[in-house]
Amino acid sequence: MQDTPTKPVAGSKEVFVSKFMQEVIAKNPTEKEFHQAVHEVVECLVPVLERHPEYKKAKILERIVEPERVIMFRVPWTDDKGEIHVNRGFRVQFNSAIGPYKGGLRFHSSVNLGILKFLGFEQIFKNSLTTLPMGGGKGGSDFDARGKSDGEVMRFCQSFMSELFRHIGPNTDVPAGDLGVGGREIGYLFGQYRKLRNAFEGVLTGKGLGWGGSLVRPEATGYGVVYYAQEMLATRNDGLKGKTCIISGAGNVGLHAIEKINMLGGRVVAMTDYDGTVYDQDGISDEKLAYTKELVFVRRGSLREYATKYPKAKFLANKRSWSVKCDVAFPTACENELNGNDAKELLANGCFCVAEGANMPSTPEAVAAFQKAGILFAPGKAANAGGVATSGLEMSQNSLRMGWSREEVDRHLQTIMKNIHKTCVDAAQEYGEPGNYVMGANVGGFVKVANAMLDQGLV
Repeated sequence: MQDTPTKPVAGSKEVFVSKFMQEVIAKNPTEKEFHQAVHEVVECLVPVLERHPEYKKAKILERIVEPERVIMFRVPWTDDKGEIHVNRGFRVQFNSAIGPYKGGLRFHSSVNLGILKFLGFEQIFKNSLTTLPMGGGKGGSDFDARGKSDGEVMRFCQSFMSELFRHIGPNTDVPAGDLGVGGREIGYLFGQYRKLRNAFEGVLTGKGLGWGGSLVRPEATGYGVVYYAQEMLATRNDGLKGKTCIISGAGNVGLHAIEKINMLGGRVVAMTDYDGTVYDQDGISDEKLAYTKELVFVRRGSLREYATKYPKAKFLANKRSWSVKCDVAFPTACENELNGNDAKELLANGCFCVAEGANMPSTPEAVAAFQKAGILFAPGKAANAGGVATSGLEMSQNSLRMGWSREEVDRHLQTIMKNIHKTCVDAAQEYGEPGNYVMGANVGGFVKVANAMLDQGLV
C-alpha cells in the first residue's frame, strides 16, 4: 500500500491538493485507504471548483469528506461450544443529500474504521452515478465467517443487528451485502430486524426472492462490470467477443462476471481466491463455472479443488492472476490488490482494457501506468456500480410491493450501466480530459451531490 503524496510541487493544482490532503490526514492520521480515496477525488475536482466558485464558498469539499455520522458498537456472541467472543461493529453514514444512506456491510478480519470510511466515501459518488436516489454509507465488522457454522454466523448476525436496527430504516439507511455478507447473512440480519421492529420493510437489499428480493441482484455487480467493459470497448469499435479475459476473485462478483463474459463470447482463462490462481488455458466454460459456483457458494471450498476436478488446469498457489496473458482484466476482489508492478506485467502481456469490479482494487501507481499506456481503464466507482444500482431497483420493487421479471431488471441494469458510461465520457470531455474515466466518474458523481448540498443549505 502506498501513502498518499502530500509534498507540494510547482503548480496551483498540486499545491491545493497537497494542502487539502494534509488537513485530511491530520484529522484522520491512520486511515490510509481513506486518504487514497479522497486524494483521487480531490485531484479530479480542481477544475470543477475553479469553474464553480459557489462550491468553494459553501465548503462542499470540506463537508463531503466528513461523514454525517459514524456509529461503532460491540458485538458479543457465543460459538457452538458456548465460548463468548466480542467483535466490533460499524456503520458509517457518509452523505444523505440525494437519498437514504446506501452501501454494503462487510464482515472480514481486515475491517476497521478507515477501510469503511474509504468504502463509504466511494459509495457517495458511485450511488450518484446510478442516477437513483441513494446516499452513501458503509458498515460491517471484523468478524470472519470462514470456518464458522451456520449457527455461529446466525448468532453473530442477530447480535450485530440488535444494535444496528436503531440506526437504519427504509427511508434512513438501507444496507446490503459486501465481502463476507451473502444471502445467508442477509437472511439472518433481516430476520432479527423484523423481530425487533415488528415490521416487514425494505430495509436490507440482497434479500431472498421469496421475501422481497430482486431477480438479478446476486449477478448484478458481475454483470454490470462486464456491461461497462463492453461499453468502453465499443468506443474503439470493439467488444468482448473472442477476447481472452482474467478475473481476480472467485466470489459473487467474479463468478457472475465470468457468466456474462461467456454469454458475450469472451473466454476467461484465470480466476483467483484466497489460496491462489487457477489457470485454465481452455477457458472456464459454463459447465466448469457451474462446478465452481457449487464449490464456492455451497461447499465454501478452495479453487485448489478446481485443478483436481479439471487436470488440464493449473493451480498457482499464493499467486495472483496478473501474470496470465490476456486482453481484458477484471479485478473483482478487494482494495489495492493490483499494484504498479502488476500493472506493468499486465501491459507487457498485452492487456488493453481493465474494468474494476471491486472498490479501488488498483493502487495509484497501477492507475497511473494504465493511463500513461493509454489503455481503457474504468474505476470501481463507475464499473462496479451495477450491484448498488440493482439494490436500488430492489428498493423500488419493495416500495411498490411488487416484483419485476428477470428481463425487466436486467434491462434496467444495462441501461443504468450505459448511462453511467455516458456520464463519465461526457464529464471527462467537458473538463478537458477525454477518455479519462477516473476524471469522468469523480466529476460526474460529485456534481449531483454538490448541487443537492447547495440546495439544502448548511446541514
